[in-house]
Amino acid sequence: MTLESSQLHTGSHDLPVSRALADFMTGGWAPPPLPDDTRVPGFAQFAGRRARLAARFPGERLLVPAGELRVRSHDCDHRFRPHSAYAWLTGLTGEDQPGHVLVLEPDGEAVLYLRPRPPRDTGGAFYRDRKYGEFWVGRRPDPAEAERRTGLRCAPLDDLAQNRHPGRNAAQDAELATALSELRLEKDPWEVAQLQRAVDHTVTGFEDVVRSLPAALRHPRGERWIEGVFQLRARAEGNGTGYETIAAAGAHACVLHWTRNDGPLDPAQLLLLDAGVETDALYTADLTRTLPLSGRFSPVQRRVYELVLAAQDAGIAALKPGARFRDFHRACSAVLAEGLADWGVLRVPAAQALAPDSGLYRRYTLCSSGHMLGLDVHDCGRARAEQYLDGVLTEGQVLTVEPGLYLQPDDETLPRELRGIGVRIEDDLVITADGARLLSGALPRTADGVEEWMDGLLTGSGG
Repeated sequence: MTLESSQLHTGSHDLPVSRALADFMTGGWAPPPLPDDTRVPGFAQFAGRRARLAARFPGERLLVPAGELRVRSHDCDHRFRPHSAYAWLTGLTGEDQPGHVLVLEPDGEAVLYLRPRPPRDTGGAFYRDRKYGEFWVGRRPDPAEAERRTGLRCAPLDDLAQNRHPGRNAAQDAELATALSELRLEKDPWEVAQLQRAVDHTVTGFEDVVRSLPAALRHPRGERWIEGVFQLRARAEGNGTGYETIAAAGAHACVLHWTRNDGPLDPAQLLLLDAGVETDALYTADLTRTLPLSGRFSPVQRRVYELVLAAQDAGIAALKPGARFRDFHRACSAVLAEGLADWGVLRVPAAQALAPDSGLYRRYTLCSSGHMLGLDVHDCGRARAEQYLDGVLTEGQVLTVEPGLYLQPDDETLPRELRGIGVRIEDDLVITADGARLLSGALPRTADGVEEWMDGLLTGSGG
């Protein structure tokens, strides 16, 4: 081997490097242009966040890793996204962060340990290393540049490896991970603005999807067409999608997390589209609409849709500071159970089906009616139940309200005309001083509104 290639991340098909080429590569380079030297977006927020975390663990050393690359296949890695806690504390959200670690020292100092840029006059890593070499993955800031961007003291990653002083590691320590989740439950105004931006781009993506329906309907895997159209908007306007898009037509909508998206579209069916754009700051929207692929709901489709909408209306009405987190789910569930009983689907009274020792209505609406939203689509998931699931809502929290009915195609307890229909309506809301504000109000929710919106986009008179 040459150039100490065994120490570099090289591929099996990489050509050998001669000594003459190695020598030629070490000189004649102009200083590379600096990366964007502005401060990270939201710069003013991060010092306070780090201080609040340190106050939870006085006198302790805390390590918050950005995370490592994950293999997709052989020597190809997935696109890197830093861990949400690391991004929340540093503002660093780029693909150049794998392996980096934020350390909060016992005296309160915050130090960012990062991988320095490889030199160009020795070693050859800058053009030979597929994982970290600049010719392969692009320029990254050196410690001095990173200090100007973040306001943190920055040091080489090797210094951390040589420092044997122990500390709590957020990737391994459950108590630290819980604290980080709970600190993120309430969003500051900058975070709410990021989430509004994510929602606005997502609404545009839904408009793109409706305009693309004629082409999608002609394709044998129309669900994939829909997924691709939305992905284009997500990558053009932000970091990408905040989670795998669900483009579920017909009975696929009864699969709660359908992401295969390999089916055709039938004009007689509904399309359940659950998708969200993630901003460059890594905040994601999470919206769902169920659309009639013909442009008009059939009578039975409208009946199911309007019951789900009534449940969502009840859930949204239950949102306010001081209400319990579970209240909006209970409100949604009560409407769904009563409707199912009125249809004769539930053969027991709604109150009996809703009882904790029963829950029979859940056969048709299995999952919860919403969750916290932020840097993760299911945000703050490591928070204790008393702070989240069994907690109370507070101003600044952002959450989804997303009741649904999933009437399985093989469910013999259902009338045949209902089998294979799946409907979910999901919106994003922020808790305010006196209730909740709908972040996704630009996307129609009523059946009539959806039909009018689709007609305008498909005829070129709307959107």
